[in-house]
Amino acid sequence: MKFNFPLLALSVGAFGIGTTEFAPMGLLPVMAEHFNVSIPTAGLLISAYAFGVMAGAPIMTIGARHLPRHIVLVGLMAIFTLGNALSFCAPGFAVLLVSRVVTSFSHGAFFGVGSVVAAALVAPERRASAVATMFMGLTLAAIVGSPLCTWIGDVWGWRLAFAAITVWGLVAMLALWLALPRLPAETPAEIRSEFSVLVRPPVLRALLTTVLGAGAMFTLLTYIAPVLENGIAASADMVTAVLVVIGVGFTLGNMLGGRFADLSLKKTLLVALSALVLLLLVLPLAMGSAPAAIGVIFLWGMAAFAIVSPVQMQVMTAAAEAPNLAASINIGAFNLGNALGAVVGGAVISAGLGYNWVSVAGAVLAACAFVLTLAAPAGEGAAPTPAISA
Repeated sequence: MKFNFPLLALSVGAFGIGTTEFAPMGLLPVMAEHFNVSIPTAGLLISAYAFGVMAGAPIMTIGARHLPRHIVLVGLMAIFTLGNALSFCAPGFAVLLVSRVVTSFSHGAFFGVGSVVAAALVAPERRASAVATMFMGLTLAAIVGSPLCTWIGDVWGWRLAFAAITVWGLVAMLALWLALPRLPAETPAEIRSEFSVLVRPPVLRALLTTVLGAGAMFTLLTYIAPVLENGIAASADMVTAVLVVIGVGFTLGNMLGGRFADLSLKKTLLVALSALVLLLLVLPLAMGSAPAAIGVIFLWGMAAFAIVSPVQMQVMTAAAEAPNLAASINIGAFNLGNALGAVVGGAVISAGLGYNWVSVAGAVLAACAFVLTLAAPAGEGAAPTPAISA
């Protein structure tokens, strides 16, 4: 089979964006200590990023609609690189917070426009696998990028972790410029169509499911380092190792979720969400044993990322006539869930309930997503995947 360099370039960009999104989760205690702020306050770095993705997805997608799409993707990666360079240089916590927002503005539009471009680069029967190839960069970021940044931060300081991400951004810009074909701009008619589609009840339901499912995931993931440190007395090296375990779980869950979603979107979501609720409730009970806790966290990672492909497909199916803005908005919805999870987890910690209750709060959000999915009319989202063009 012919090697697809444009898809590889998109995956390189996805790896960088995924790494900068996940990196603060492993570095949270180090960064909190450096700036002399509490863990919940440091968690605002994740919340600010997530809100920036939510706001930036439609702004960047609409603002860049008159530009050729390969230029849009390179430009988005330039914003990503600038934001990470600002993080590296940040003299104080406020500037670091702003730098995270700058970086986040590239996220939603990159994955949204990138999904449409990836699907257009291959034959119709291979579109789903093409999009999955791009998103593989995101799961590899969880396995390799985030743990590597945690290790760099522990050994050489958190600033060097952001310096490394900045260099990766430059590499991604070059790869995208050299590998992507010259692609036309989006037409004004496509933009108008996408706005009208976004207000459909099935689309709104799918987006809300994305928010709640992501919220359930990030309630725990945002505070995974302090949860492990307090629950099983995990060292910095153990936290790094567990992040790798989580990344492996994400990858396996992504593969299984995509495969079973081809058979039934609704059933896949219901099974994954019910597993997520159960595992988040079991985790506090498993904290008496490090192997048991890590095993539950691995299974939690599988269940959490098994949701991603089905919810993305839900939105693409519900917004079948208009994939561009809908795809970007769904990435924004996912990151709104990230922010929701960070806020919920931080509220639990600030209330003095203890770190064990962080996962319980995540279970509540997952249960809400389960009820919303269960309440969806039979057959909703069963339409065939729409044709996509770049």
